[in-house]
Amino acid sequence: MRKHAYKASSREVSDSPARLQRILLIDDDRGLAQSIELLLELEGYDPVVVDNPTDGLKLARESDFDLVITDLKLPGASGLDVIQSVNEWDPEIPVILMTSFSSMESAIDALRRGAVDYIIKPFNNDNFLHAVSRALNERKIKRENRILKKSLNKAYNHKRLIGSSEPIKRVLSLIERVAPSDANVLIQGESGTGKELVARAIQQASHRADGPFVPINCGAIPADLLESELFGHVKGAYTGAVSSSEGLVREANGGTLLLDEISELAIGLQVKLLRVIQEKQVRPVGSSQVYNVDVRFIAATNKDLAVEAARGNFREDLYYRLNVINIQVPPLRDRPGDIEILAQRFIDYYSGRIGKRVRGISPEFSEFLNNHHWPGNVRELENLIERAVILAEGDILTPRDLRDMMPAATSRKEPETQDEFRPLSVEDYIREFILRYQDQYNEIELAKMLGVGRKALWTRRRNWGLFRERKGSAGRKDGPQQPPIDEFDH
Repeated sequence: MRKHAYKASSREVSDSPARLQRILLIDDDRGLAQSIELLLELEGYDPVVVDNPTDGLKLARESDFDLVITDLKLPGASGLDVIQSVNEWDPEIPVILMTSFSSMESAIDALRRGAVDYIIKPFNNDNFLHAVSRALNERKIKRENRILKKSLNKAYNHKRLIGSSEPIKRVLSLIERVAPSDANVLIQGESGTGKELVARAIQQASHRADGPFVPINCGAIPADLLESELFGHVKGAYTGAVSSSEGLVREANGGTLLLDEISELAIGLQVKLLRVIQEKQVRPVGSSQVYNVDVRFIAATNKDLAVEAARGNFREDLYYRLNVINIQVPPLRDRPGDIEILAQRFIDYYSGRIGKRVRGISPEFSEFLNNHHWPGNVRELENLIERAVILAEGDILTPRDLRDMMPAATSRKEPETQDEFRPLSVEDYIREFILRYQDQYNEIELAKMLGVGRKALWTRRRNWGLFRERKGSAGRKDGPQQPPIDEFDH
C-alpha cells in the first residue's frame, strides 16, 4: 500500500485551509494508477492509491473518504465486492467502477449493487473528471439532505406526539404497528389535535424514513389548480403554465404524501386520485406520458368521512381505499393528564428559542390549564404557552403572565394580590381581541395573530355577532358572509 505525499499549492495556503476532497483509488495496474493519481492531484483532489481490495477497504473504514474508485479485476476479489462492502457500512460514499469494453455486464451489475457510475477503459481524461465531479456532487447533496433532515426533525421534535394518557398511548401503539407496512392510512380528529404529527410519526417509523414527506392542504388550493399541484403538468398545458412541473405525487416518490383536509377535494379530483392510488401511476396535465410512482398515501380530515360518503359528498370507493388503517386522534379535553406534560414541552422549547429562563408553571397557572375546555386542542395550548413565555416576568408562569394577552383586562383594577387575579378564558380573550382589532386588521391577519384558522375565526364572529362597522349601500352593518377557504386550520 502506498500513499502519495501531500503537495501544497498556492490556493491551499491560508490560515484555515479547506480540506481537499479525498479519493481512494484501488487498482493494481501501477502505471494507470500513477496516471490517475497525477490527474486527480492536478485537478485539486487528494488521492490515495492502494493496489488491493483488502488494504483499500481497511483504509476506507479507518479514514474519511469522499469517493472510492475501483477497478473491476483485482487480486483476491473484484470491484463488485468493493462496491458491496462500501455500501453496506457507509452508503453515502459513492463508488465508481472502472471496467473494459468486454465487461459491460459487470458494469450493469455494479450499478445494481450501488455504484454511482462506471468508466470504460481506456477513457478520456475529461470524461473521467466529469464522472468524478458528478459523483462527489452527489455525495455533497446526500450529506446536505441528511443534515437538513436532521435539522427539520429537531425543529419538529418539540411537537412530536407525547403523553401518558391512555388515548394517546393507543395512538402511539397503532402508529408502531402500522408504520412498517405500506398500507394507506386515514387520520381523523378535530382541528389542532396533531393529525400531521401522526402522519410524520408514521413516516419516521417506516422504511420510508429517508424518503420525502410531502404534505398538501387540499382545502387551501383552488380546485382548478389542485390537479396540477398534485399530478404535475407540462409546459403550455394551460394558460400560465410557462414551465413543466412534476407535481407533488412524483415529488413524494419513495416517501409519503399527506393529503390534509381530504374531505375538501372536489369529486372530479377524487376520481383521478383513486386511479393514481390503485395503479401507482400518474399522468401530468397535458401529457400522454405516464410515470410509475412508489408513494404511501396518508389522508387527514376533521370530518367523519363515512358520513360524508353516505351524504354523497365523498366517493365511497376512495374512502374505502384510504381507510385501510383508521387512526382517531383524541381531542385534548379527553387526555387531561397530558396537558401539563405538553405545556412543559412547549415551555422548554420556546424558552430556548426566545432566550428566556422559564422553568415551569405555578399552581394557579396549572389550575387554569386544567379547567379550560381547549376547543383549539394542542395547537391552542402551544399558542398560549408561546405567548405566555414571551410575556413572562419571572422563571415560573403565573396567571399574571396571561394578563397582557387580554385587551379587556388592561382596563381592570390592578389586583392587590396575585391570587385575586383570574384570567379570562381563551374564548373570552379571543372575543375581546376580535372586538378590539377587527376594524384594524383583515381576517388573515387576525387569524394569524390569534393562532386559529380563518374558518374558525369566521365561525366565532358569526356566533358572537361581531362584524366590522363598514356600511353597506343601504347604510347598515355588513352581515355574515360565507366562510373563506381555511388556509391555516388543519
